Amino acid sequence: RPHRVRSGMLAVRLPWVLAFTWIAIGISARAAEPIGPLPELYRKTVDAGIKYLGTHGQAEDGSFSKFAGTGPTSLAVTAMLRNGRSTQDPVVAKGLAFLESCVQIDGGIYGMKGMFGNCETCAAMMCFREVNRDGKYDAILQKAEKYVRGLQWDETRDRESSDNYYGGAGYGGSSRPDLSNTAFLMDALKARNAGPDDEAMQKALTFVSRCQNLETEHNTTPFASKINDGGFYYTCVPGTQGEERMTADGGLRSYGSMSYAGLKSMIYAGLTKDDPRVKAAVEWIRKNYDLESNPGRGDAGLFYYYVTFAKALEAAGVDAFEDAKSVKHDWRKELTETLARRQQPDGSWVNKNTLWMEGDPNLATAFGLLALTYCRPGK
Repeated sequence: RPHRVRSGMLAVRLPWVLAFTWIAIGISARAAEPIGPLPELYRKTVDAGIKYLGTHGQAEDGSFSKFAGTGPTSLAVTAMLRNGRSTQDPVVAKGLAFLESCVQIDGGIYGMKGMFGNCETCAAMMCFREVNRDGKYDAILQKAEKYVRGLQWDETRDRESSDNYYGGAGYGGSSRPDLSNTAFLMDALKARNAGPDDEAMQKALTFVSRCQNLETEHNTTPFASKINDGGFYYTCVPGTQGEERMTADGGLRSYGSMSYAGLKSMIYAGLTKDDPRVKAAVEWIRKNYDLESNPGRGDAGLFYYYVTFAKALEAAGVDAFEDAKSVKHDWRKELTETLARRQQPDGSWVNKNTLWMEGDPNLATAFGLLALTYCRPGK
């Protein structure tokens, strides 16, 4: 007689663990042998990154790279908390105080310019959730949740389900939706215990499906059949993709960070192993497994890619990954070794490609540390 699953988190992950074991897509879950990075290397890499943030990255007011809003601060503090630092740590305490000072009247948690209200608030929600053990941040989180839900494009904003905007989220205000911001929204809602049956999650799935290079009844946009490789692109809103992302015939190139974000988002929305969207996404990942680049984008957004890569494989319950060439990968070990090799002598990470602000060591270091939280030895 099977044992009753007591943990809600395990109950969510178990079907995915079994699914990725049972179907022949090259992924084996829960390998019998010890997996993951060497504990010494892992600890050394994490400690160096945290030391950098504490000694070089933080401003007097507790912020990190405030010129970009609250996002870098939320990511940096979350990374420190998830890597074992407590609210008593002076760097963490100052960072949390700064974020509290950025709570706006509308419930958003963003810098004065408010250009990136959605992703800033979503990142802050995930940060406060880490330390909300006694309900201290309940009121802030409730208002923030209402704020980000209000940014989703749906009937309340005069968008019907047939509209390409529908279900997605952009940076805020009237900005067009994209997969990255929509994935941030789904992360934040999940952190607030929203499950697959949440209406906002299902609306978001509509948008996510339209950002996949896969022609199905879920994606009838002009882009769906152009490439049809199962990967994901940044946005399905016509005319806003950027020439560098388009093929000569008007298709939209799939790339790594969006493809992992797409897979993760589908898991959060409750899609099963048998769904054609899931199968196609996994097959794209098998063909494009890579830690030296953000597949399809080179070194652009590399550290953001590392976070989405790790988060998606963790969400899927995957330990050992077999790529399309039948090469098996202990992805946690490989990702830790990659990040250790790319780490600067002062403990930071920085991308020589400055697109998407990864030339800022505070942001890149926060991304690196967050990616490592999914690689802990013995996970």
